[in-house]
Amino acid sequence: MSDFQETASGRRWFRRLAWLALALALPASALLVWREKAAKPPLPTLGRVPSFSLLERDGSTVRREDLTGRPWVADFIFTRCVLSCPRLTAEMKRLRERLPDREAVRLVSLSVDPEHDRPEVLAEYAARHGIAPDDRGWLFLTGEHDPVWALIREGFRVAVSRPEPGPLANPLEPIVHSTHFVLVDATGEIRGYYSAFDEEAVNRLLADLARLLATAPRR
Repeated sequence: MSDFQETASGRRWFRRLAWLALALALPASALLVWREKAAKPPLPTLGRVPSFSLLERDGSTVRREDLTGRPWVADFIFTRCVLSCPRLTAEMKRLRERLPDREAVRLVSLSVDPEHDRPEVLAEYAARHGIAPDDRGWLFLTGEHDPVWALIREGFRVAVSRPEPGPLANPLEPIVHSTHFVLVDATGEIRGYYSAFDEEAVNRLLADLARLLATAPRR
């Protein structure tokens, strides 16, 4: 056999080995992809936010249907709160700064003190925290007391209460409310609760948001 024939035969043998290696690698790659997907179960569906009609800080009406089409994150505040609420708003602002695409996600802050927090009061609160008046990516909502509290308790399924006066009551926090962020998907389904003051929980929220955004239709 000539040197040329040996070289050609070697090349053919090498190509066969390469194809064999590729054939073996493809199922392995598919298995890795499948295992990665299997390791990440879908986000839980924890209830649907019911229909509502609330007032934004600019006086406009916001309904749940206005928020469909993109994921949103809700929290619960009131403007007379001097302990948890300023921190909640600061954490929400920091969350927003970490979003890769701010236009893809809405933020919603719902007042737990709607009798006091009328639209103009919420507008002042938002301005103090550096939120522009025309910023429609972050809504500050209020309404009538009973419907708002029913929405918080029965719709978002988080706690809100006004403790009776007494030695254990905190005058700086006259309303006790959740300090969790609530993740709602593009169809209005609640997909997760995350402590706003827990860095690891906020990181999970960002990761879960990324998963929702990968499949959510854009409006």
